[in-house]
Amino acid sequence: MIKLLHKTGVALQSKQDYLGLLVSTLVPFTLFACVSSISKTAYSEDPVIVGKKVYERCQGCHSLTDNRTGPKHCGLFGRKAGTAQGYDYSDAMRNGKIVWDEATLDAFIKAPLQNLPGTTMGYAGVKNDNDRANLIAYLKQASHSPECKEHKQ
Repeated sequence: MIKLLHKTGVALQSKQDYLGLLVSTLVPFTLFACVSSISKTAYSEDPVIVGKKVYERCQGCHSLTDNRTGPKHCGLFGRKAGTAQGYDYSDAMRNGKIVWDEATLDAFIKAPLQNLPGTTMGYAGVKNDNDRANLIAYLKQASHSPECKEHKQ
């Protein structure tokens, strides 16, 4: 058997010794790298930037400035649900009592079908609390953008 001498002066006499040293050195480093990466994504990014990424999920049906399968989002905050010009809403949305603000939007996008039975928004919802908060931050910021100011209501 060949003895290996680690730079710390510890004699590594077997594969198990070598693997033990390797694991004890690399595992903490790997965990630190993973946690560091998660922390940067979760905590240091601007909620508006993260929210814009979340909004990409919505763009199959929605746009800030134009009605698509779903209504446009410019002018959303403070607007009574079911009133965006040029969009044909479900009776449930049109006859609902919702005025869009952070709280009503948060509740609705968490579970649209449960929150407003009869809505035609057939999306299961954004279940992650942070994703919803970031999405709302993005929509609030976007509603004040030059793009939205040109397409009011």
